[in-house]
Amino acid sequence: MNQEEQKIYKLVRQNLAFSYAPYSKFAVSAAVVTQSGKVVTGVNVENSSYPCGICAERVALFNYVSQGLIKDPIRFLMISGNTPQPISPCGACRQVMSEFMGPEAQILLTDKDPDQIKRMTLKQLLPYYFTSEDLKNGQSK
Repeated sequence: MNQEEQKIYKLVRQNLAFSYAPYSKFAVSAAVVTQSGKVVTGVNVENSSYPCGICAERVALFNYVSQGLIKDPIRFLMISGNTPQPISPCGACRQVMSEFMGPEAQILLTDKDPDQIKRMTLKQLLPYYFTSEDLKNGQSK
């Protein structure tokens, strides 16, 4: 990891303490880093009615949008959990990533060992994703 990534890694790891996961006990933390260097974080938030919870990746991405940063492209998204191997985002998070991240944006998957990091682009993580172009192409004339 470079110096910037190490700083974000420490932040993401510290923010695991803010995760609200009383049911699964599976804390996840994420951070979005924009082209201009702005950092937006998120943690998973569970609910006793399980479908009402939300993943850390989507919280970070929705915070990015709600803070008006959408014109500042995402350079990378880092995700971490207390797992023995780099954590991987769920399918719903991958699709949301495709809405707000470019196909070449970096996704950094980490765990409790900073030396174990998987790097990939959105295109590598979700090669055939649904886009607004698909909506246009499927509309009736």
